[in-house]
Amino acid sequence: MELNLPLMDNNLTTEDMNVLIDFLKDTPRLTQGSNVSAFEQEWSKWLGVKYSVFVNSGASANLITMAALKKLKGDGEIIVPTLTWVSDIASVIQNGYKPVFVDINPRTLAMDDNQVISKITDNTKGVFITYVQGFNGLTDNLLSYLEEHNIPLIEDVCESHGATFRDKKLGSFGLISNFSFYYAHHLSTIEGGMVCTNNEDIYQTIRMFRSHGMTREVTSEDLKDQYALENPELSPDFIFAFPAYNVRNTEIGAVLGLNQLKRLDENNEKRIENFKLFLENLDPDLYRTDFEIEGNCNYAFNLILRKPDPEFRDKLEDTMRKAKVEFRRGSSGGGNQMRQPYLQEFVEDKEWEQYPEIEHVHFYGYYIGNFPSLEQDKILSLCNLVNGIKKI
Repeated sequence: MELNLPLMDNNLTTEDMNVLIDFLKDTPRLTQGSNVSAFEQEWSKWLGVKYSVFVNSGASANLITMAALKKLKGDGEIIVPTLTWVSDIASVIQNGYKPVFVDINPRTLAMDDNQVISKITDNTKGVFITYVQGFNGLTDNLLSYLEEHNIPLIEDVCESHGATFRDKKLGSFGLISNFSFYYAHHLSTIEGGMVCTNNEDIYQTIRMFRSHGMTREVTSEDLKDQYALENPELSPDFIFAFPAYNVRNTEIGAVLGLNQLKRLDENNEKRIENFKLFLENLDPDLYRTDFEIEGNCNYAFNLILRKPDPEFRDKLEDTMRKAKVEFRRGSSGGGNQMRQPYLQEFVEDKEWEQYPEIEHVHFYGYYIGNFPSLEQDKILSLCNLVNGIKKI
């Protein structure tokens, strides 16, 4: 039986293309302009924050977020997940921070909150949480501890647009949050990302970091005047506050984002229904089904073997390949990031073995595509396929 199930169906619809074509017919300015501003404003309203800054990728959002945090908090350590995308931890290292690793909660795939708290020291400058593939990872315990000790929470919501905690959207809790609008995510601008915050100083700093560090990018006239008064020998149009980047996006991305945002909530409801159907029909003797799903909005199906079994795993992979079911082993980012070459100087040999929960997902966990156009019959067929594999 061939299911022909890709990780993602076409996330850009004919309607999106028609809107974009109509925009292009007027030979408009394509670099960052009024549509970028409009998308930022609409996204902020949807998320429930004051400020958003549109950039060219979720990785760039990570990078300038850590740069802004460094400017605010100085050197130190950032607590990071072992299950995340490479750019989260890379952005920590690129800004001179030391990453401190935490194992996952197997029911949310996010960092275990008690382990996070246990690793906080006087040198901790932030906690960088990743909401993996649509699961909420927040707890009252974690939020209250961070608030009491004045430790910034940075939220990676790149895979979890619309997921909530206490009926409030993820990405509206921390000092700064990051989103990705990559092709396969809940909302796509082909490539793109967003940095969000309620802090005006952070907002102005992020705007400068997005565009070469130029002070003319800020929206505060008082701040522009301050830089001009402090640097009278410089043209006010060309004052660079700090060495930064060019990670701007385009009007094309913003037009797509504005149009996709109109149907984001509706599409998210379909993803949520799909995921519940998947879990309800998965064999709990073979696979983990006891995830915490309140507030979730999963862009992927998480298939994790209940127990370590290399032979069963190999048979599962062979069965899915033959049925043309696309999958990724290790779940988000390929599994335990501590095993990756880019972290060799930060992780002692075999240190990753001290993190048993992520180690299990690394070898026995997968994600499979979940998207709004996916038919329920195909979800049931997928469950029948993986449930029908017999242990060797």
